[in-house]
Amino acid sequence: MMTVLAFDFGLKRVGVAVGNTLIRQAQPLQVIEAATNDGKFDAISQLLSEWQPQRVIVGLPLHPDGAEHEMSVRCRRFANQIHGRFGIETVLVDERYTSAVLTQHRGQPVDHEAAALILQQYFDAHESD
Repeated sequence: MMTVLAFDFGLKRVGVAVGNTLIRQAQPLQVIEAATNDGKFDAISQLLSEWQPQRVIVGLPLHPDGAEHEMSVRCRRFANQIHGRFGIETVLVDERYTSAVLTQHRGQPVDHEAAALILQQYFDAHESD
């Protein structure tokens, strides 16, 4: 059994979800709201220490035709920073349609729910992991 954390990266917020390869059910965990990159990575460091994941999933936003855009580059950089700073295997997952599924609830962030959808997509696509 392997613990997996997933991140829905955004410039203002980062959604976080957790799951494991035994149950294969993603759960929203929290939303990181930090003003600086250092603040985001401090919060991520605490989560990694607490959950001890063996793998991290990062959502990769793409245009409907599969083409990358500015946020795709930022998400790749974010995933590379997690791998480089913490030495944890990092996997990018296409998040093209996760935002369309979710709507904000009375102004409340849904980033952690988006992270759970991304993680569930990963579990569903990787049955043998």
